[in-house]
Amino acid sequence: MAVREEKILELRERMARLEIQEKDLLEKFITGSGRGGQKVNKTNSCVYLKHIPTGIDVKCQKDRSREINRFLARRELCERFEAEVLGKKSPQKKQLERIRRQKKRRRRRGEQKSEETEK
Repeated sequence: MAVREEKILELRERMARLEIQEKDLLEKFITGSGRGGQKVNKTNSCVYLKHIPTGIDVKCQKDRSREINRFLARRELCERFEAEVLGKKSPQKKQLERIRRQKKRRRRRGEQKSEETEK
């Protein structure tokens, strides 16, 4: 199961828009760790990417396939680049902030209810 060609082209376009070039990337393949047993510990499927001009580094080991991890690492590098350099918020950050606001509202409601029951 490899990454579809459309997704690869889309990622290349995104990297071009952000002016991230392949020659500015330091890419290493390192042995994975964690769950997965002997196969994960013996193969170099974990991808380490570093964007040399900005110093942003990414380590990706979400899949057993090196090709998929390379794609995911580049996508994550683009997200971090947008967040740190351009100041844009990634969809994950937006989701986390929305959940935090919801929890804050719930906490306040719970405190108000407990004050009402004490009276």
